Amino acid sequence: MIPDRRAVDDAGFQGLVWVAGHTFTMGSDKHYVEEAPAHPVTVDGFWIDATPVTNRQFASFVKATGHVTVAERAPRAEDYAGALSKMLRAGSLVFTPPKTVVGPDITQWWSFKFGADWRHPYGGRTDIRGKLDHPVVHIAYSDAKAYAAWAGKDLPTEAEWELAARGGLDDAEFAWGDELIPEGKLMANTWQGTFPTQSTKPAGADRTSPVGSFPSNGYGIYDMIGNVWEWTSDFWSARHPEPASHSCCIPINPRGGDADASYDPGMPDIRIPRRVLKGGSHLCAPNYCRRYRPAARHAEPEDTSTSHVGFRCVKRT
Repeated sequence: MIPDRRAVDDAGFQGLVWVAGHTFTMGSDKHYVEEAPAHPVTVDGFWIDATPVTNRQFASFVKATGHVTVAERAPRAEDYAGALSKMLRAGSLVFTPPKTVVGPDITQWWSFKFGADWRHPYGGRTDIRGKLDHPVVHIAYSDAKAYAAWAGKDLPTEAEWELAARGGLDDAEFAWGDELIPEGKLMANTWQGTFPTQSTKPAGADRTSPVGSFPSNGYGIYDMIGNVWEWTSDFWSARHPEPASHSCCIPINPRGGDADASYDPGMPDIRIPRRVLKGGSHLCAPNYCRRYRPAARHAEPEDTSTSHVGFRCVKRT
């Protein structure tokens, strides 16, 4: 029998929560098309970080290894056909709320800022003083993989992540039940107000929050929903596979593994694989992005980092 792993003293398991394996329904037929079809999968038990990786933890990794993140390195011209030479500088995507919005063009609130990286989350002279316990952001896929390897862990598969996020409520819409704000209580760091122009949060609280600021789910895991999107190891797919026709054929520990199918068809000249992000972020809002649910998923190119994407790790038995 597996004991309650939250109390394990072994240093290699500190900060980890044990998630018992079982069969659950992954995905959703009620929301965005890429979440369908809902289908049963079986996942073996595993350990998962109780919180997203923080600036404090990532700083320890960088100090020990000298790792330089993708956002801190200038892009190579040969990797980006047709890119303007003036844009081939180190930086990352940063959200800036506009005063007004005309049409759906996301460049009204997203911009590539030179000098934006995990140490300088909003570019310029911004820094992480006072934010050491916030999730690290501006992390590309390879940065998350490098940290996980250094820590003796791995990135979760999409199925592992979703099972952990559900917290034992396998049929609920949210990680805490079927109401977004039960009895008026905020359960996650998501957008409050009208996205992207109006935030009703207190001044200084409209970005990331310290990990663990909101209630844990039923497994004792924090921030699986909201705060920051989180990398998984699965390649992106436009839809989930069809449900198994017989119980004997239910997938066990599925992994998304088709890099070619993950490419963005709208950018045929840039062959950058995309991975699955999970969990939504502090920018998800009822009027714009209802992806603050365990079943929700989003595609992210491996080389892309932003001010609302982070990660957490798993450790398998």
